[in-house]
Amino acid sequence: MKLNSKSGLAILLIGCGALILLGKIGLGLGFLMSYLFPIALLGLGYYGIRNGSKFFGWVLFVIGLFALIGKFSGLFAIIFAAGLIYFGFTILKKKQSMF
Repeated sequence: MKLNSKSGLAILLIGCGALILLGKIGLGLGFLMSYLFPIALLGLGYYGIRNGSKFFGWVLFVIGLFALIGKFSGLFAIIFAAGLIYFGFTILKKKQSMF
């Protein structure tokens, strides 16, 4: 089998199809499947931007980005809560050093 520029895309499509098929028969990775569609939209958007279809490429890219941000919203909440705790401790530390 000779690899060319289209081989990477073909292998990616085969892998995505295999993951979907495995998920339908009960052997899939459910948590991974929820990230597959937004990442695919990001990839298709990037591919469209690089190949000259800038409007549709950016539309797909932005939709994929918002979907992926929605998937990571729980992680953002944890990071925000940790930041608030850290900021609170630094304020308490400054107040104690003033007295």
